[in-house]
Amino acid sequence: MGILNTLLRAVTWWNGQTLNTQFFTWRKGNKVGEDAQGNIYYRNADDSRRWVIFNGEAEASRVSPEWHGWLHRTWDEPPTERPLAHKPWEKPHLENLTGTAMAYAPAGSIRQSRPADRRDYEAWSPK
Repeated sequence: MGILNTLLRAVTWWNGQTLNTQFFTWRKGNKVGEDAQGNIYYRNADDSRRWVIFNGEAEASRVSPEWHGWLHRTWDEPPTERPLAHKPWEKPHLENLTGTAMAYAPAGSIRQSRPADRRDYEAWSPK
């Protein structure tokens, strides 16, 4: 299984970091911090590049707002040096759940209930 993982990493980016990214990170990367999901954030020596190595699936919505702001240079200091102030009404960050069983389904959606459970549904039958 080890050789298959190495081949996958050589040609795909969604299974974690590629071999080129791993080599570049080893040579040029300075670890800046890590988030609650285990994603690790890096920058190079002159801070001209910033990147994240995902812990698991490479899904952009798994980057928290604090780290997103740092990656996109909204602010210079990473959250490890200058934590973002949070309001008491703020909810914790969630990844994008579209396409999963946890995705939002509004009232009346066919995902909310089975047709047999719905009182406003009457199956058609030919006579």
